[in-house]
Amino acid sequence: MSIEIKAPTFPESVADGTIATWHKQPGEACSADELIVDIETDKVVLEVVAPEDGVIAEILKGEGDTVLSDEVIAQFTAGAAGAAAPAAAEAASAPAGDADKVGPAARKLIEENGLDASAIPGTGKNGGITKEDVQNFMKNGAAPAPAAAKAPAAAPAAAAPAVNVAAGERVEKRVPMTRLRATIAKRLVEAQQNAAMLTTYNEVNMKPVMELRKQYKELFEKTHNGTRLGFMSFFVKAATEALKKFPAVNASIDGNDMVYHGYQDIGVAVSTDRGLMVPVLRDTDAMSLADVESTIADFGKRGRDGKLGLDDMQGGTFTITNGGVFGSLMSTPILNPPQTAIMGMHKIQERPMAVNGQVEILPMMYLALSYDHRMIDGKEAVQFLVTIKDLLEDPARMLLEV
Repeated sequence: MSIEIKAPTFPESVADGTIATWHKQPGEACSADELIVDIETDKVVLEVVAPEDGVIAEILKGEGDTVLSDEVIAQFTAGAAGAAAPAAAEAASAPAGDADKVGPAARKLIEENGLDASAIPGTGKNGGITKEDVQNFMKNGAAPAPAAAKAPAAAPAAAAPAVNVAAGERVEKRVPMTRLRATIAKRLVEAQQNAAMLTTYNEVNMKPVMELRKQYKELFEKTHNGTRLGFMSFFVKAATEALKKFPAVNASIDGNDMVYHGYQDIGVAVSTDRGLMVPVLRDTDAMSLADVESTIADFGKRGRDGKLGLDDMQGGTFTITNGGVFGSLMSTPILNPPQTAIMGMHKIQERPMAVNGQVEILPMMYLALSYDHRMIDGKEAVQFLVTIKDLLEDPARMLLEV
């Protein structure tokens, strides 16, 4: 029985997608629900699985091709057994010894960059090397040395001695920008061009939160089935209370209309190998600290595994980004349109501070709030950030809602 393999139904905010990687080739046996192709959109990578046991009869859209929502990308034959012919065809086009482990997209990258396939750890089925494995290998800087020695034909003749020169050599590497990375770049530029963006700063004494966390950390983890008590949940809850007091910060701009949201959906920026993603915590006013922590932990895990879905990142009324985990002491976050504000957390740094006429060493953090001045006045932005500062320096106020 022949079955049409179609691209997923994209939401209205996603116009089309790009075939990223075919994990199965025509004639290759597939099990039901086994991954056969990745489709990269502007926001996430979507996985398409086999509908039944069988084989792919024909691939209609190759890697790099643009596909529309529900467009047919392949023909699938249900119940058919996999043939040996595809493996032979694969071997004819792949380097000797690598035919059974290197996918087409991965092989293309390996040949373009003159890499040693045997040195690349594979995470695909049966240790197969995927396109992402090659990109991660190059990103980690492990590629240059074996590249020229293993595959000189793939690189220009003049490039071979360049790798062997020790000091002073100027090596370049050209890697195509992924669709997600290109979309992130486009949106960041648009945010700066289309908004009257300003940033206000403040600093918060993290000692009260750190002491509270230290006191209840073990009990919290034991009570909530292993969920760890971090700092982000305090910031999410503080931001939620501040957003209720300053609705303009929780609003968005739609053309000439200002849309005020009667709920708080806070996006939390997550760094992944594919780029920055912003999954959204829904109705944070109704979430406990444990709910926030467990959801963020799940976002982080699924982000690293490439399992975040479009539904996870749709909407959002406010965003929090934490550059402090990478050591940033101060930065200017860029708006996440159509939202009108974004808050940046930073590194906790011990500094001498004046307290009641005395100098004390306190763990301090700079907070940054970037906002769209078309929607938010400076007074509101400053008061919003001060409210968060006050709530964090006296966490009991969050429980009392004062």
